[in-house]
Amino acid sequence: MREDSITIQPLTRPVNATVTPPGSKSYTNRALPIAALVEGVSVISGALFSDDTRYMAQALRQLGIGVLEDEATQTFTVTGTGGSLRPSSEVLFIGNSGTSARFLTPLVALGSSEYVIDGVPAMRKRPIASLTDALNALGGNVTASDTGCPPLQIHARGIRGGRYAIRGDLSSQYLSGLLMSAPYFAQGLELSVIGELVSKPYLQVTGQTMQAFGVPLEIASDFSSFAVAAGRYSPASYHVEPDASAASYLFGSAAITGGRVTVPGLGTQSLQGDLDFVRVLERMGCEVTMSAAQTTVVGPATLRGVTVDMSQISDTAQTLAAVAVFADGPTRVTGISFIRGKETDRVRAVVTELQRLGIDAIEEADGFVIQPGLTRAAAVQTYDDHRMAMSFALIGLRYEGVTILEPACVGKTFPAYWDVLESLRS
Repeated sequence: MREDSITIQPLTRPVNATVTPPGSKSYTNRALPIAALVEGVSVISGALFSDDTRYMAQALRQLGIGVLEDEATQTFTVTGTGGSLRPSSEVLFIGNSGTSARFLTPLVALGSSEYVIDGVPAMRKRPIASLTDALNALGGNVTASDTGCPPLQIHARGIRGGRYAIRGDLSSQYLSGLLMSAPYFAQGLELSVIGELVSKPYLQVTGQTMQAFGVPLEIASDFSSFAVAAGRYSPASYHVEPDASAASYLFGSAAITGGRVTVPGLGTQSLQGDLDFVRVLERMGCEVTMSAAQTTVVGPATLRGVTVDMSQISDTAQTLAAVAVFADGPTRVTGISFIRGKETDRVRAVVTELQRLGIDAIEEADGFVIQPGLTRAAAVQTYDDHRMAMSFALIGLRYEGVTILEPACVGKTFPAYWDVLESLRS
């Protein structure tokens, strides 16, 4: 996909499809650095192949990790080095991949050389000081730019570890990055959380992935603390389930067209928090059926507006914004102030682009309010944010004249998105 824009053609009938989204980015970009720390060979199947995971894989190769890709079979074969990292005079370039920045930094700090982690200009606007402060307090030597963002200078000499208290309201990825490398800290790690922790389900994903490679993560029942003992990961054959965040667009298409979408591989056994997006759709009037093997959403004749705290499923907030356009009353989303520091200020971007389409939308400090209504033709700015492109494309499935600018940005997590969206016609 190299076009500068794509105009979405409205569907002529409700969606009726069974679609499998790509592998989970959350699981893939956790399994890769964990496998890199193993002494031996691990196989990651069902993996996501996208910009974010390729940046992660390439950075690991620069550190001396063997990473073989087989996109045809969706498999990474990783030959880990047991925590021994090769010096790299080249910058570890991670594009605009937040997970790569936050998961690689603690891992790189385990080495014994000087490293630089950097990305695209947008990455240089994404805060990471909370993570660098934690690493330095735990015995590391990591320096961010004056703005507290990349590029990062890492003077790697290993990490002592121990106890640390970290804010929970900024990003759960800071905690996950520390915890995944923690078995290789000299004293392990005990993290306590200051304030409310956002995106709690992602810490369960982290714990599940660590356990699959032989290291348990202790999580307090109220998510107020986490503990990892010093130890070592073991080789594993690890299968990645489909991405629940990506599935939200498919479920959203059913909701707004009064159709039906089934996603295999995502069901009651999944720990991905974003699968709870279907419960929001259920509140809006959709019929949701879940088994261990799959989830089905059937859209209603009329969608209801809702008020919902999305602090635990924030990656689906933009999807809900698109669905809300078709409800019978206003929708208010709260609890997502922290997503202003994602690929773009997602709260402001959602409101700006809905207004561009003629929708009455109001920005609030921690979310937005959307009044349903008819749209006007417009070209939607995506801000190099894959979720802006994918979510706003849903509006074009119902209303004419919705053009998505820079559609290639979906390559970050869902390279085949436009083909999948087109397949919904059949």
